[in-house]
Amino acid sequence: MKTTASKITIARIALIPVFLLLAYNGQLYWAFAVFVIASLSDTLDGYIARHYNQVTNFGKFMDPLADKMLVLSAMCFFVENGQMPGWCVAIVLFREFAVSGLRLIAVEQNRVIAAGLSGKIKTTVTMIALCVMLIFPDLNSLNQICIFLIVVTTLYSGIEYFYKNRDVLKEA
Repeated sequence: MKTTASKITIARIALIPVFLLLAYNGQLYWAFAVFVIASLSDTLDGYIARHYNQVTNFGKFMDPLADKMLVLSAMCFFVENGQMPGWCVAIVLFREFAVSGLRLIAVEQNRVIAAGLSGKIKTTVTMIALCVMLIFPDLNSLNQICIFLIVVTTLYSGIEYFYKNRDVLKEA
């Protein structure tokens, strides 16, 4: 039986096509509402999983994947909409693939690398920035600030992640 936390994660994934349908049909305020609900559900499922001892391997895998799917879906919409350059998405994708690769190497060494504070800050800043871009699609200067914040927090958290876990690569 799936846990409550896992059901919330699955619901977050199910909200992604709803978000995209609304966004692509110009219903940006409704898309914003769905995006906020999906983003906040990440905090809720994490709290429930830890507080009620519902941490599962499924949740450990799917929760961060759901976040990436939500964020990258929004970013692809912004690229297609002309609000974000493709290189921004490429930086986010590169960081996610690199961190996932490092985690796989660590698993081979019987190590688990937990998410760091800078990664959580990156996710929060990114989700807030994407919300701002949904609400103010025509404010180019504000979009540029959001893109800057996404790129800086993504690069910083990626670099910090590799620096703090550099011994994993030495042992590989």
